[in-house]
Amino acid sequence: MAQLLRHRRSRAALLDLALDRALDRTGHGSLQRQLYGQVREAVLAGRLAPGARLPSTRTLAGELACSRNTVLGAFEQLMAEGYLECRAGSGTYVSRVLPETLLARPASRTDGEKGEARATLSGEQESLAHAERMPFGAGAGGLRPFAPGVPDLSLFPFDIWGRLLGRIWRHPGLDLLMPAPPAGHRPLREAIAAYLRGLRSVASTPEQVFITAGAQPALDLVARVLLKPGDSVWIEEPGYPGLRGPLRSAGARLVPVPLDEEGLSVTAGRALADDARLAVVAPSHQYPRGTTMSLARRLELLAWARHRGAWLVEDDYDSEYRYAGRPLAALQGLDADRSGSGGGRVFYIGTFSKVLFPAIRLGYLVVPPDLVEDFARARAAIDAYPSAIVQPVLASFMEEGHFAAHVRRMRTVYARRRAALLAAGDRHLAGLLELTPGEGGLHLVGQMTAALAGRLSDREAEARAAAAGLAPRALSRFYLEQPEMSYRASPPPRGLLLGFAALADEEIEPAVRTLAKALAG
Repeated sequence: MAQLLRHRRSRAALLDLALDRALDRTGHGSLQRQLYGQVREAVLAGRLAPGARLPSTRTLAGELACSRNTVLGAFEQLMAEGYLECRAGSGTYVSRVLPETLLARPASRTDGEKGEARATLSGEQESLAHAERMPFGAGAGGLRPFAPGVPDLSLFPFDIWGRLLGRIWRHPGLDLLMPAPPAGHRPLREAIAAYLRGLRSVASTPEQVFITAGAQPALDLVARVLLKPGDSVWIEEPGYPGLRGPLRSAGARLVPVPLDEEGLSVTAGRALADDARLAVVAPSHQYPRGTTMSLARRLELLAWARHRGAWLVEDDYDSEYRYAGRPLAALQGLDADRSGSGGGRVFYIGTFSKVLFPAIRLGYLVVPPDLVEDFARARAAIDAYPSAIVQPVLASFMEEGHFAAHVRRMRTVYARRRAALLAAGDRHLAGLLELTPGEGGLHLVGQMTAALAGRLSDREAEARAAAAGLAPRALSRFYLEQPEMSYRASPPPRGLLLGFAALADEEIEPAVRTLAKALAG
């Protein structure tokens, strides 16, 4: 087997080709015919894409230890049949336009075969395969107005980030080049533990902190360790759809628990599944409704978890951005205070996607102290951990104060944009949407008025907004239960989530006017 290696500046495609000289000697396949067949097959199978450049005949002959005439003969035949084309002074390329009959296609299957393949999926796999994606609202022209959950990426200090990246990885130490511990880069875990203790009153030590690739992988680790197939799990209704996948993959039975003005209703949860093994909540800023769970409800939830031997997962996805009222202590901190130790029944999950940028794909999980060793062993067995490239950079970013400075700056910017959206809504959305101020986060909920809800569903309103170049999300998309099949006495409210963080100040007023026109039409 001879591998085609590119020269330092070559853009030629890489291929594995093998010439069998035994076949050549027996007359069952000349070297030229073998080379012709293998290149042709690579084109048909799509391994050589249209427009791909091939190595020169001289280079290819040297790599295959055959004569250049052998390669020339094979290439000439391929060009004559339309597979390759020669460009004077440039080289040989796969033809950009191939006959329709030459293009590789997946083999078709009968309906029976498709049904047989589908039957191999478990119920959980079927749900995951058809789960709805929650896009960021990015199009060919960039982010569209009102996409919820997206920070302003233009204001991130990439110059500082780039300097730290270069400083650390230009001459990395041996410790960075070796596999990281299962919990992640130690300095980053130390920085996160200190940050959580100071900002959120989370009882945490570096040993309790596990670095993850975001909130979903953190919940996936919890579900893998704690849940058995068939275990019931309370989830908020409505709630963030992205957290359902890890629970479904663990075989959990999802129990949507309705919200009231104080947060998730423990009374309703106990009526639906008092024996639940786990409850997943966002008490500081519920997504998508934006409500804050009251202290009394937090204590009630903790009391239920202790009584039933259940576990709680606290999703604190954007606690940095709070604009009104005094923040309540994290549920995890309350649990630690009442248990008299550094933890108890609560797992705490956070992410850097909202406060830094989505592509960073870093988050963290704070594990109760008694379970640290169990989770470390499980992590080592089932997870390859996030890349170590970014972790030391983020650790330095936090240790040197850049993270805190960025949060303070963005909190001021987002508070101003939130106020501007509320004011523009009062001017232009009267009779259409009633904006709920909320106390934090990166979006507002616009409840549809009775007049508008009488004409449109919120998904139809979302579609009208999308046609106008906007990207709000319908509130109904965040319900697991379909309204017409729900256990509720009345259907859930109709509304739109309006993200404001990524909108420049001067873009807010025109975007609100465009939305009003789309909904009124």
